Amino acid sequence: MENVETELSGRFYDFSLRVVNLVRSLPSEMATREIGKQLLRSGTSIASNYEEATVAFTKADFTYKISISFKEAKESNFWLRLLRDSKLSDSDELKALIQESLEIKKILGKSVKTARGNA
Repeated sequence: MENVETELSGRFYDFSLRVVNLVRSLPSEMATREIGKQLLRSGTSIASNYEEATVAFTKADFTYKISISFKEAKESNFWLRLLRDSKLSDSDELKALIQESLEIKKILGKSVKTARGNA
């Protein structure tokens, strides 16, 4: 179990770092600044809440933190798609981050389901 936690923790951290770098590369205009702020918050929150979940004292706390990570993954996917569909960015990295956010969302969704089933 610890290897899976470490692997996921690293993957989510990597996603956060990639989001930070993407936001830094966006053109400086009002729309990208606002979307970038939202993406930065949700994209980095996935990893930080997962980190908290891995040291939760209770199953309820674990489930709560995993649920927040899941919600933040969904939100991140929304902001990434909005950047793409509004044509504010069309980089290959944006496309890769959209795919990664979908995969993270699926992983965390299953984790939430399992955690709720075990509670």
